Amino acid sequence: MNQNLPLRAAELRLETLRVFEARGFGHVGGAMSVVETLAVLYNGVMRIRPEQPDWPERDRLVCSKGHAGPAVYAALAARGYFGKDLLKTLNRPGTTLPSHCDMNKTPGVDMTTGSLGQGVSTAIGLAMGQKLRAGGSPETMSASAGTRVPRTFLIIGDGECNEGQVWEGLMLAAHQKLDNLIVFCDNNGQQLDGYIKNVLDTGDLAEKFAAFGFFTQSVDGHDANAIAEAISSAGKGDATSRCPSMIVLKTKKGYGCTFAEDQEFNHHIAFTPEQMAEALAAAQKMIGEVSA
Repeated sequence: MNQNLPLRAAELRLETLRVFEARGFGHVGGAMSVVETLAVLYNGVMRIRPEQPDWPERDRLVCSKGHAGPAVYAALAARGYFGKDLLKTLNRPGTTLPSHCDMNKTPGVDMTTGSLGQGVSTAIGLAMGQKLRAGGSPETMSASAGTRVPRTFLIIGDGECNEGQVWEGLMLAAHQKLDNLIVFCDNNGQQLDGYIKNVLDTGDLAEKFAAFGFFTQSVDGHDANAIAEAISSAGKGDATSRCPSMIVLKTKKGYGCTFAEDQEFNHHIAFTPEQMAEALAAAQKMIGEVSA
């Protein structure tokens, strides 16, 4: 595990902003709210080989809220899956970095996403397949058994939980005892059309996830160390249940981006060069603060 996760997160926030800078608009809100989670995953948690993106034994990441792709791309570039110059081509004709994650275009992307709810199903399929490849059945084989079972990490949004497919999938994951599945719910309280409490209030998500059979924890989604600790504790509830894990991230949509953080409609926005310059300066200042 990287010992300076807050710094890695601050650096990733700056790099994600630079991805947007080159385009002038994009899905800023939901990308900035999961920066810390991605920084933790790609700095010591996930077992990966950037030089061999299709390594069969790797851990997988499914970013079901595929509009957070720019932050995923920044994390992949930081780990060496491709050069950082490529980040400037986001969502341009002929690019390998489309607006939403596409496994057929981008090295390091394990699943095409963007149609909300479907990433839950595909992540469950990956987790089940990993257990089968390891030589057991999904229901009986524990991820802590002698044969290492690769893990699947899944990021979903709280607005995405309006989709019934999410809950059908969660029931199946618990039934199949997928203790190699760790889900993060980006609980930022907003979705494309406004505040979740006004569009369709999902209530206490942590309580719901636990009721669906997940070992559930809630953490500050902008505290990289807290996220790392939660991942370390994932699956350590009832050792006999071998249940999947859920980490509810209390976040702020657009976090760390000065022109987006306090806006109600910040899902997909345009900005001026001056606004971006201010945001980059604030992100650079944050790096200085955490590295002091």
